[in-house]
Amino acid sequence: MTVLRTPTAQPGEALIELHHVARRFTKRTDRSRSLQELFIRFFRKRAVDPDEFWPLRDVSLIVRPGDCVGVIGPNGSGKSTLLKLITGILPPTRGDIIVRGRVSSLLELGAGFHPDLTGRENIYLNGSIYGLDRAAMDRRLDEIIAYAGLGDFIDTPVKHYSSGMFVRLGFAVAIHTDPDLLLVDEVLAVGDAAFQHRCMESIYRLRREGKTLLLVSHDLRTVESLCSRAVWIQDGLIAAEGAPGDVIMAYNRYVAAQEEAEAAQRRPPVESTRVGVGARHGSRSIEITHVELCDANGTPSSSFVTGETLIVRLYYRRHRPVEPPVFGMAIHHENGFHLFGPNTLFAGVDTELDADEGSIDYVIPRLTLLEGQYAVSVAVHNRADTETYDYHDRAYPLRVVYSPARAGYGMVDLQGSWQPPVPAGRAAVRQAGKGPAAKLPSESRAHESSPHPAHHQP
Repeated sequence: MTVLRTPTAQPGEALIELHHVARRFTKRTDRSRSLQELFIRFFRKRAVDPDEFWPLRDVSLIVRPGDCVGVIGPNGSGKSTLLKLITGILPPTRGDIIVRGRVSSLLELGAGFHPDLTGRENIYLNGSIYGLDRAAMDRRLDEIIAYAGLGDFIDTPVKHYSSGMFVRLGFAVAIHTDPDLLLVDEVLAVGDAAFQHRCMESIYRLRREGKTLLLVSHDLRTVESLCSRAVWIQDGLIAAEGAPGDVIMAYNRYVAAQEEAEAAQRRPPVESTRVGVGARHGSRSIEITHVELCDANGTPSSSFVTGETLIVRLYYRRHRPVEPPVFGMAIHHENGFHLFGPNTLFAGVDTELDADEGSIDYVIPRLTLLEGQYAVSVAVHNRADTETYDYHDRAYPLRVVYSPARAGYGMVDLQGSWQPPVPAGRAAVRQAGKGPAAKLPSESRAHESSPHPAHHQP
């Protein structure tokens, strides 16, 4: 195990080098309540090994000058432990750590502050921790106080500060010490909106100045927009590293798969006795036995990305002879809003059943839904809509995960396009594109928003 820290970095040298770093903690489940118990336990050989926990198992990472690295992952995956190892708060259990240059960090609420000292006194205390003498802090003092916006509270002991005041003062000190490397944990989420905007402006300024940043955050949009590289840590190991968009996409798919597996265990079967979400009713002359949401390869999944192919596959079983039925589906947002509901009657599809069992697909070549939780309803009924054979109301969850190539905000990508600005005075007539003209609202079929018409709207 080697830990090396130098105040400066030579040209071409990395600021952070981690080689096969691991950290172990021992969970203490037994506590001595008296000196006698402590004495007996000291001389008694333990029958079992201590319960060990490894937040980091084998992490190797290189951060070079000018890099902006975002670290993502679930709670308990080892992200904060990684920053504490880099700052020297914790030593590694094994592996090599090399840190070069002046490091400023904002890791925990109140870290580096003495509760009985005033805000002003803690500024000098933090400056000494960062390696700056009193004269250097005197030159920065007014800027730090103004940035933190604490006013008269700067001469109040920090034990009386709110969590937001702690963060404002800590961040103000950290960015005004001219760091070569800034380490930031999730604590910025504590500040109010105005301070968060100020923090982000400061971080972007540090980036423009070529400073190096290592950021731990659950805000994936911030990681994508701010960072040049992302690292996903899972169970103490680096699960993925690379371009932020690619890493975030892999992480979102993993989270969606985990949530779907947990939801599948808790999800009750579709029942005919229920009303509302998950309800089922119908004569079962034709039964929808199960439903799959599949990708372009036909692989079942519960999470999709905007722009991907979605196939809604309905498996059916016919219990008695019927005329060609109508199959339908509908998509609802989690707030209950009904988005769309096509069926085979509207599409003019021949649904003559050649066998008692089979399947039918509704294919969406390019999913236009944006990030969010949705639910799918399915139905089958006769052509006159006088008999419902089987109806599953919002029984199948659909998650659309965050896409780095998102087109906007809301629920649906309208697939429109912006045209370049036209100077005033030019002809007002513009051509929006070469495609066919859009239909007027009166030309659209209003009843196409249901999996089947009339009384069975999801």
